[in-house]
Amino acid sequence: MAETNETRYRVGGMDCAACASKIDAAVRRVAGVADVSVSVVAGTMTVRHDGSSDLKVIEKKVTGLGYSVSPFAGSTAPAQNHGSHDHHGHDHAGHDHGDHDHEDHDHGHDHAEKEIEGLHGHDHGPTIGPWWQSKKGRLTIVSGAALIAAYAVGHLVPAIGSYAFIVAMLVGLVPIARRAVMAALSGTPFSIEMLMTIAAVGAVIINAGEEAATVVFLFLVGELLEGVAAGKARESIQSLTTLVPKNALLEDNGQTREVPAESLAVGAIIMVRPGDRISADGVIVSGESAIDEAPVTGESTPVRKGVDAVVFAGTVNGDAVLRVRVTAAAADNTIARVVKLVEEAQESKAPTERFIDRFSRYYTPGVVVVAALVAVVPPLFLAGAWDEWIYKGLAILLIGCPCALVISTPAAIAASLSAGARRGLLMKGGAVLESLGKVTMVAFDKTGTLTEGKPRVTDIVSFGLSEAQLLSRAAVLEQGSSHPLALAILNRAKADGVPVPPAFELEALPGKGVTGKVGGETLDLLSPSAARERGALDEDQDARITALNDEGKSVSVLLVNGAAAGLIAMRDEPREDAEAGLSALKSAGVKAMMLTGDNKRTAAAVAGMLGIDWRGEMMPEDKQKVVGELKRQGFIVAKVGDGINDAPALAAADIGIAMGGGTDVALETADAAVLHGRVGDVARMIALSQRTMRNILENITIALGLKAVFLVTTIIGITGLWPAILADTGATVLVTINALRLLRIRG
Repeated sequence: MAETNETRYRVGGMDCAACASKIDAAVRRVAGVADVSVSVVAGTMTVRHDGSSDLKVIEKKVTGLGYSVSPFAGSTAPAQNHGSHDHHGHDHAGHDHGDHDHEDHDHGHDHAEKEIEGLHGHDHGPTIGPWWQSKKGRLTIVSGAALIAAYAVGHLVPAIGSYAFIVAMLVGLVPIARRAVMAALSGTPFSIEMLMTIAAVGAVIINAGEEAATVVFLFLVGELLEGVAAGKARESIQSLTTLVPKNALLEDNGQTREVPAESLAVGAIIMVRPGDRISADGVIVSGESAIDEAPVTGESTPVRKGVDAVVFAGTVNGDAVLRVRVTAAAADNTIARVVKLVEEAQESKAPTERFIDRFSRYYTPGVVVVAALVAVVPPLFLAGAWDEWIYKGLAILLIGCPCALVISTPAAIAASLSAGARRGLLMKGGAVLESLGKVTMVAFDKTGTLTEGKPRVTDIVSFGLSEAQLLSRAAVLEQGSSHPLALAILNRAKADGVPVPPAFELEALPGKGVTGKVGGETLDLLSPSAARERGALDEDQDARITALNDEGKSVSVLLVNGAAAGLIAMRDEPREDAEAGLSALKSAGVKAMMLTGDNKRTAAAVAGMLGIDWRGEMMPEDKQKVVGELKRQGFIVAKVGDGINDAPALAAADIGIAMGGGTDVALETADAAVLHGRVGDVARMIALSQRTMRNILENITIALGLKAVFLVTTIIGITGLWPAILADTGATVLVTINALRLLRIRG
């Protein structure tokens, strides 16, 4: 088998998925081409070919459609197997999300063909900058001025009024007709531009020039409104990138100097002053401050963070100078990855969207046939007047435009994906967004998902000493240790402000604990079994340990000069919002279950606190089996985990949701990710999906309902060309505005 090569191009001038589908269709016809992946968002095209393809022919095909194209330097390479990390088969090959300019240009498109990405106007693409500066805006203004001039001429010199309206119509129609021809030549005969051109020319032929000019102007106004609305939707996610400051204060040989944030290398140390935005993802090296994460996470209260805490680019430093070690380059910081994932997600189609695309592929030619029959049958067979019925046929052509219908789904999905991303809810595409609303069972991992993932001191039981004295002595022995239980004791000592004097002759006792001398006392911090071996525990003390163990807690015993002085119990506690998050799922009618590798006592204790079903002592493959069992019982299962040891279960579930602070594995393994680790966000994600599906249903009803009403009123002679184009434009604008409501996410 011949080796498959991959060549990547930068494509200029694409601003909607219809552009992508035209380029895709044209390039696929070139001999030797195996696959084409066009990314509208990135302005790139990846062509997989067997090496025999003439790349110049490929480039000529693209430029022939009205776009600029240039290969990336040294871009031809043996093809890689993309998407291997993605267990549900999302292939994100070829999505290079670099910045690119949306050149504003006229071009035809087919609403019914292939990908219709995000929100779009006919002349496509979100309007960037003030609307009147775009090509679309200027054309609309000129067309409107020509229409007003034609009305003036008609009043002053009635004899040439009809010609004035034809000229006014041509001002707007010529660019539309040019796009219609381009679309037809690239295999898209039934574009809205073609329907519009036929209707306008037909209206002139039957002496309705004034109406034809007005209809063309209204069509351009509608396109402009859609472009503006589309721009609003895209801005919502793109505005995330503006959160990251352009410059950073880099520490270099003891000096600080200002450098562009995008030039920061991993490992560099930056200084962040109070009130400044943090310019890169990183770890705090020195300083402690309240970090306002609201711009990124929507979390209203600032989070206190100190040394070794992770900070995100775009968040705001509160009240103290911080030194931060950069952990991700600008292109890989959390915000950049979120934007990239959402852009890729907007290019993957939802089942409803695919159905509507197929439906409209037959719907548009069907409308043309109905319009032709309405125009021809009554005059030929029922003695109707030709002018009257041709006029009605032309009106039906305009009513039939599938724009509002085709945009109904992607508009809502793009708005939802953007709204979710702004709250740290990432969903990889429309199919995931649709499926989430149908989930009936959520299976949670325990450690790091329902719980914090690190133990905390829960009980200090003293046998004679005060709590502070007990804690101080235990912390002395744990100094310098990085064991999770040691860190729990040290964190509690720090929080309680307990003094920790230096220790001497510290020595680890493998498998048992640690020993040392402080101020003339010999101290031992041991496991209960090691303390029993030394005969240091009486029956009551042993009973206390057993009771704490039954609550799922790990216990350390402190001995002072060989006698038991007290117990310190620790446990990985549930996240603060775990209980509220689970009850939100319950009230939405979704069941929840906890799957954990922990021992059954610990699992039972945590599950008891949260009021949730559980299974304990499970290996990764056991979790996968349980997910399979739940699916066989008829549940639609979402699995929530940290994306590492849960990979098999995440893959087996209908929807895999990764929980975590934007770790690579969490972002890339699952179908969806809860970036900020809040249990309640799972319920929010499901609620957002359900709202989106309701919104799509409303949009389809608006689109088809308006068409049905105007179809009837046109045939019985109540409405004509003007209301017909208003019905189409109005429906599209209504659908877009309705979808934009999803940007105002609740909670």
